Amino acid sequence: MKKEVKPLLSLVILAAAVGMCIFGAVNGEMREVFMKAARICMECIGLG
Repeated sequence: MKKEVKPLLSLVILAAAVGMCIFGAVNGEMREVFMKAARICMECIGLG
């Protein structure tokens, strides 16, 4: 790749990642991930 393309590609990928994170948070996925993580954690230590 040319040297001029790498920074632009990095910015595009970063913008896409930030956009997907925002979309997931607005869509309620953050709560779902937390609930699954808490459930798995409780099962590992024997409380669930």
